[in-house]
Amino acid sequence: MSAVLQHTESHPTETLHVTRLEPTIGAEISGIDLRQPLTPALRDELRRLLLEHKVIFFRDQAISTEQQIAFAREFGELYVHPTTQQNDPAQPQAHLIEAQDARKLYGPRISGRWHTDTSWLLQPTLGAVLRAVDLPAVGGDTLWADTAAVYRALPDALREEIDDLHVVHDFKSSLDKVGYDYPILAHPLVRTHPETGEDGLFINFSQNPSVIGWPPEKSKQLIERLLLEFNKPEHQVRFKWRENSVAFWDNRSTLHYPVYNYGDYPRRMERVLIAYDDIPHRAKRADAA
Repeated sequence: MSAVLQHTESHPTETLHVTRLEPTIGAEISGIDLRQPLTPALRDELRRLLLEHKVIFFRDQAISTEQQIAFAREFGELYVHPTTQQNDPAQPQAHLIEAQDARKLYGPRISGRWHTDTSWLLQPTLGAVLRAVDLPAVGGDTLWADTAAVYRALPDALREEIDDLHVVHDFKSSLDKVGYDYPILAHPLVRTHPETGEDGLFINFSQNPSVIGWPPEKSKQLIERLLLEFNKPEHQVRFKWRENSVAFWDNRSTLHYPVYNYGDYPRRMERVLIAYDDIPHRAKRADAA
């Protein structure tokens, strides 16, 4: 499905071409040059598209680190992650994401994990802009899952059982290694998106999730059941990276999964995180008022 959106101001006419990739998640955007500053109207339209599609992709964007940072800054203040290295220490907002870091963390035979960035924070980031820097010849895709679609697909009885649960997000061991003191937090398992009002699952499978107040075995069984749902292709979009590709996603409505199928190649990406002031919560339901 493709749509053409016209924007006419005092600036030159800007045309976006929007191609949906899956029914509820993912769209590819063309007709834009990310090297150029965004007009307010174009910025607002991209934010609307992000809320609608949850992750949006741009091809053939030969942008620099500075231009990537400038683009991300249009959508909010930027967050400097405490455990991630930079290509350029003078630009700490751009985080270097390298496969070798995952190998150090998870071991040489790594596989991806469904996660959302900075969920260990009291106020997790809004989203991220990720740019390909050095890619393998083949492999290294990234998947995103629609957390609301996953939640809706659960049986009614299970949704009712989990609606008021809280789940641990534990990043402490990684933070301790860099001397960053931060407590382990629990967030609602079902989170209401602060802008769309949509309910979705908020869980990080890379951060030792466990249900507050549940016995360990029961908690483990629930986590495994939820992981099965996230693994269903019906809830996902898969992006094949190529040179000059950029992805922009909403951490509040998606989880993502990096595919490690390219051996020892030093795949490198650059990520810019956008800060946000919302504490994850579940909105009060009308039938519970």
